[in-house]
Amino acid sequence: MGTPTSLLRAFRPQVQERLYDFYEELRSADDLFWDRSLRAWVATGHAVVSKAAGDPGLSSVRYPDIEAVSEELRPLARVLSRQMLYSDAPDHSRLRALISRALTPRAVQTLRARIFEAVDRIITHAAPTGRMDIVADLARPLPLTIICDLLDVPQQDRPALAAWSEPVAEAIGNFRLDADRNREASQSMTDMLAYFRELLTGRDTPPAAHTLRALVSAQAENTDQDLDELLANCALLLIAGHETTTHFIGNATLALLRHPEAADQLRRRPELLPAAVEELLRYDAPVQLMLRTARHDLDLAGRTIAEGQTVLLVGGAANRDPAVFADPHVLDFERPGGRHMSFGHGPHFCLGAALARLEGAIVLEALLTRLPGLRLDGTAPPQWQRSLNFRGLTRLDVAFTPQSSIPTDSSPSGLDHATPVGVCPVAGHREQRA
Repeated sequence: MGTPTSLLRAFRPQVQERLYDFYEELRSADDLFWDRSLRAWVATGHAVVSKAAGDPGLSSVRYPDIEAVSEELRPLARVLSRQMLYSDAPDHSRLRALISRALTPRAVQTLRARIFEAVDRIITHAAPTGRMDIVADLARPLPLTIICDLLDVPQQDRPALAAWSEPVAEAIGNFRLDADRNREASQSMTDMLAYFRELLTGRDTPPAAHTLRALVSAQAENTDQDLDELLANCALLLIAGHETTTHFIGNATLALLRHPEAADQLRRRPELLPAAVEELLRYDAPVQLMLRTARHDLDLAGRTIAEGQTVLLVGGAANRDPAVFADPHVLDFERPGGRHMSFGHGPHFCLGAALARLEGAIVLEALLTRLPGLRLDGTAPPQWQRSLNFRGLTRLDVAFTPQSSIPTDSSPSGLDHATPVGVCPVAGHREQRA
């Protein structure tokens, strides 16, 4: 067993391009090691990551001592501490309960027609041009549209919310930002919360029925419910709901373009689409890390984790662990067994998993069937954003055969075969907590 290098190397652009080879180097040296640069334990093996993700001895609270946080980051830290993602039981279950009503697989299926409509509009607009930037033209606007529909955010307000979410996501995804970037993230979160407060408590425009805004507005009138908690978790839903799905769409598209035989297989066999979504999530996850802190001294994979020490669970590395996934660097849509860590594991399993799966399935089906000759455009390699936590492209240029017009009907043909209306696209793979 060798001495692993620091996970911080993943920040380097040349390492981002070969990230999973780097993870393999870390895991081969030691699947749980003390990273002196990060002053944290780093877990890369599937067994230790999955065990630690559900271990009650490890806390999800990111900022246990707000006063110890730098002054410019403190306003953001206070909000994050009210979000379910950074809470432990019993607060976690209480905070999750309301939002989960709007994101059950059955509730998400009601958004299917809206997602298809949005994808259809984007593809139809791009079809005559013969090229597009998958990130800017599709992967960014689509998830933002859907999550804002869910929150009942007026069209004219959506660009502002997107602008506020970017610095917050950057702060969440990085451990070391300078004071100015932390201050910008805190201010953006403050602005976002002020907006949601007005949206949820204002009486000028009543909320649309069956939206999360309607649920939260009703709950906000309950004097027993902490409004600040509701606002914080609406912000979480917006940021997590579109940032991660944006990255998944970009990563999955790149993987298919680099593996044309896999793309052809999906064109021939659309019934594989649900399994393909899971495999693409495993292959290049949009979220790479889960952060935990030891509540007390505990044993993890034969190591003693001291109270207060940080443990970084590298789900992206666990997803390529050969002990669980045979030939892990191969894209295999008929891969047997094995559960990826891309939506987390245990009590914090991603609340928006069903929505991300549905959006991904509809997008991939449209790209593969409606843009003939789809391929990477240009010689420059895809560019990855600099983040230890979020794995996403900043740009992905593609080309295809221009189409003067593309007939559409009310639903994508491949998905109709693979995914009956009213059924989660990957119901057979669905975690019970989703």
